[in-house]
Amino acid sequence: MVEFFRGINIDWLGKKWYFLGFSLIFSVAGLLSIFFWHGVPKGVDFKGGTLVYVNFAQTPNEDHIRSAMDAAGLHDATIQRIASGPLSQASREEVISLPQRDTSEATGLDAGRATVLTALTSGYHDSDFAIQQVEVVGPQVGKQLTRQAELATLYSLLGMLVYLWFRFEFIYGVAAVVACFHDTLITVGAFSLTNQEITLTVIAAILTLIGYSMNDTIVVFDRIRENLRLMRREPLAVVVNHSINQTLSRTILTSGLTFLTVLSLYLFGGEVLHGFSFALVVGILIGTYSSIAVAAPMLVAYQDWQASRGKSANLPAGRKARA
Repeated sequence: MVEFFRGINIDWLGKKWYFLGFSLIFSVAGLLSIFFWHGVPKGVDFKGGTLVYVNFAQTPNEDHIRSAMDAAGLHDATIQRIASGPLSQASREEVISLPQRDTSEATGLDAGRATVLTALTSGYHDSDFAIQQVEVVGPQVGKQLTRQAELATLYSLLGMLVYLWFRFEFIYGVAAVVACFHDTLITVGAFSLTNQEITLTVIAAILTLIGYSMNDTIVVFDRIRENLRLMRREPLAVVVNHSINQTLSRTILTSGLTFLTVLSLYLFGGEVLHGFSFALVVGILIGTYSSIAVAAPMLVAYQDWQASRGKSANLPAGRKARA
C-alpha cells in the first residue's frame, strides 16, 4: 500500500475539543438555517409543481427571464440552466419550475405551458424560444417521495448499526451511526445555508456519502480492534491515536482522489449535476473528518464514561468476527 506518511505520530484525541467546536459550529448553523431561515429547500420532486423546459435560440439571460416571470406575477418560479458551456446546444435550455397548484395533471400541463408562454412572450425579448416539454409532479407524489427518502436514510443508518453491532460491538455501531448522522446533518445544513434545493439526486448523493463515511470509519475501527490485541498495556487513547495514524495514508489517498473526482464534477458537470456533486463534495470532506474526529473519539469517551461508573472500561481486543 502507498504510504504518504511514515512514522507519523499526531495526537488526534488531544485536539478533540477543537473538533467538537468545529462540529458544533457547522451543525448549529445548519439547524438554525433549517428551523429559522431557509428551512429545507425542497425541489419539485418533493413539494410538487410543474416543470417547463424551454429552449432559446440564443444563450438566455436568466435575469431577464426572472424579470419576465415577476412581471407576470410568478414571483415563486425558479429558473435553472440545463447545462453550461458556450458550445453546447443544451446551454440554451432552461427549466422553469412553477409551484404546485390544486389542478389535475392534464390541467397542470396545459396551465403550466400557457402560463410560461404568456410570461415569456410579453416579457422576454432577447431571442426566440420554444417550449420543449412540460412535466407535472403532484402533491401526493411529492409527499410519498419525501417519506420514502426519509425512510431510506433511516433504514440505511439502522442497517449499518446492526451490521457493526454484529461485526464488532454495539458501541462501535453507535459511534459510526452518530458520525454518519453528523455528516448528513451538516450536508443538509449546507444546502439550507446556501438555499439550494434538495432533489431525488441529492438524496442519492446523501445515501452514497453515508456508505462512504461508514466504510472509512470501519477501516479505522478494524485497525483499532487489531491494535487493542497488540497493545494491551497501552491506554485506549494511545491505541486510537496510533490506529488513526496508521490508516491516515489510506484515508488521504482514497478520500483525496474521490474528492478530486466529485470536485471536477461540481465545477464542470453543469447545473443538472450541481446539487448531486455539491452534496458529495461536502459529504466526502465531512465524512473523512468524522471518521477521525467524531467516531473514533467516541470509543474513548465511552470507556471513560464506563470507568466513571465503576464498570469494566476495556473494549474487547482483537476478537474475530462472528461467523
